[in-house]
Amino acid sequence: MSNITGSASTVVERDRADVFDAVADVTKMGDWSPECISGRWVSPATGPVVGAEFQGDNIAKLGPITLKEWTTTSEITECVPGEVFEFVTEGYTTWRYEFAGHDGATVLTESYSHPPYTGWQKFLYSTVARRSAAMVKGLERTLARIKDTLEV
Repeated sequence: MSNITGSASTVVERDRADVFDAVADVTKMGDWSPECISGRWVSPATGPVVGAEFQGDNIAKLGPITLKEWTTTSEITECVPGEVFEFVTEGYTTWRYEFAGHDGATVLTESYSHPPYTGWQKFLYSTVARRSAAMVKGLERTLARIKDTLEV
């Protein structure tokens, strides 16, 4: 079975180095993501390099009702300044940011990939929660917030 994937893109009117620096600073993800509310480096890591680990605190809500809160640990698997920032969360979901130059601006693409759901999770996440569609909407909101922040 193929992995479940999704992606979204936006154009940020800043150069790739600035956009990369903002995205690769995991302590800022809580400002942008609708699900990740904070992030921090796991010692001895202090910045984005392959092998560095960080933790993220997350929350899932349905309107004003909190459905779930959890903390994840991620490891950076690819980090090329101005080109790509990728990490794997809990050894399961791969998150990837790609940065491409475009007329002095940056095309920023965020994507995810994870194994297909099985058993009861397949029904719950695919049918009831429509998780893939919700994740793409989350990517779009994250990218819009990054764009708004960096273009000020």
